[in-house]
Amino acid sequence: MAIYDSRAIQKILPHRYPFLLVDKIIELEPRVRILGVKQVTINEHFFAGHFPEAPVMPGVLQIEALAQVGAILALREFEDRENKIPFFSGIEKARFRRPVVPGDTLMLEVIALRIGTKVQKMRGIATVDGKITAEAEIMCVIASRGSAD
Repeated sequence: MAIYDSRAIQKILPHRYPFLLVDKIIELEPRVRILGVKQVTINEHFFAGHFPEAPVMPGVLQIEALAQVGAILALREFEDRENKIPFFSGIEKARFRRPVVPGDTLMLEVIALRIGTKVQKMRGIATVDGKITAEAEIMCVIASRGSAD
């Protein structure tokens, strides 16, 4: 059962197709941990070029999906979240372990390391069938929409 479905996610995140990379949130412990899901289908726009004969989800997009799930964890803490935008500000300790292919269910777990009013730091782990596909520490800055500060 989803805590947030795609419509609810779009009320929190500014991302839209083709760059919205999380379908639903299934677990949430505010300010601590969140678990999202991305159903990976052959219809994903990136498979047209990565790679037509052997489609693989780019690792950087797995990290972006983790960042989006982390942004949901962070933004839901702001009452005026519709006026906020998360800007990716750093990636540390990124590792790519195995490919993600069409038909996979990508589980996106993000654990808060630091939740602040401007700067967030989280640890993200992407898995398929319990096996790690990508992991990283991700940072973002929460800014007001319409500004880059």
